[in-house]
Amino acid sequence: MPRQFTDSRSQRIQSLDETVFTTFTRLALEHKAINLGQGFPDFNPPAFAIDAFQGAATGPHQYSPVPGEAVLNDELALMYGDFIGRQLDPIRNVQVTVGATEALFAITQALVNPGDEVIVIEPFYDAYPADVIMAGGKPIYVPLQPTTDGEWYLDLTKLRKACNNRTRLLVLNSPHNPTGKIFSGEEIDAIVEMADHFDFNIVTDQVYEHIAYKPHMHVATRPGSWERTLSISSLGKTFSVTGWKIGWAIGPEWMIQALRLAHQWIPFTVATPLQIAASEMIRYATKNNYFSELRSFYLAKRDRFIKGLQQTPFQPLVPDGSYYVMANISELNHGNSLRVCHEMPERIGVGAIPASAFYSKAHAQLGDAFVRFAFCKNDTILDKALLRLNSFLA
Repeated sequence: MPRQFTDSRSQRIQSLDETVFTTFTRLALEHKAINLGQGFPDFNPPAFAIDAFQGAATGPHQYSPVPGEAVLNDELALMYGDFIGRQLDPIRNVQVTVGATEALFAITQALVNPGDEVIVIEPFYDAYPADVIMAGGKPIYVPLQPTTDGEWYLDLTKLRKACNNRTRLLVLNSPHNPTGKIFSGEEIDAIVEMADHFDFNIVTDQVYEHIAYKPHMHVATRPGSWERTLSISSLGKTFSVTGWKIGWAIGPEWMIQALRLAHQWIPFTVATPLQIAASEMIRYATKNNYFSELRSFYLAKRDRFIKGLQQTPFQPLVPDGSYYVMANISELNHGNSLRVCHEMPERIGVGAIPASAFYSKAHAQLGDAFVRFAFCKNDTILDKALLRLNSFLA
């Protein structure tokens, strides 16, 4: 008789759920709904990006160096050197990764020991706690609070109480997904001071850094922050190429070396032709005012979508950055955001993400009154979605 099969998944995997984006994208596809849930554009990248992609097809096509293809590392060192106000070495201070997601996973593997605590600000991108759990760490959650004027407030007293001698990392996402919050200089300086006092490091996820509608501050520019801050970003959101999965990390040599040791055992290297194309795209963007044009492009989309949402039962909180809008659903008598987002694709043909999915189970009720929409879509699609949303009544 054959031996009975045993489910031998590790405890760390058994504690994880399917990502919310997979769940609600599948639901949108099932009902042929307009997918305003997952944050990918429904339009092509700019012409210069397509030209760079086609040009990279001539090669090279073999493994790139582990730190990244030299031409890309050089462009990143120049660009972020300008942003941060520091001369960066393309090898010592730059690591290319398989999207920002791999950079986040690799640095967590590199710095977090079993039992270490990692501060995660809620609501969060759902990879953060999963990364911590898979490294054997413990996520410590500090929730943002919505204010009456539509802002999101970080209680610095609660944040300090969450810090202790077991705190190893704090993950800071600015501009923030899903709220669109841009953390203020006061908030960032307080975080840097806490990091110094409790001796922990800061990982910044800034993939929406070029989709900021008010000034966005790099944490690594603040006094005393450089040696304990890793700045992570990617190509996908900035150039509308989310399927390429090209990301990077910028930081002090010791953090880059730690990240690189983990990275070499995860993907080893990153797709060479796409790195070549990325270098051309960044070079073009920095010389041709592309980042400013991108900001204006999404600002117009934001304002158009906000104006439309204000005529529906989904009342928006205006984001300061990113291409997401959190909308209050208190006018609906449908219970919580999870139920609303399960009903919407079938009833009106629009998909969204329940904000409760961006919170820990203990704090999920804080997201019950909100859903997240992505407005990185063609205007005709957004207008069609708005008409449908207006029909979703109690």
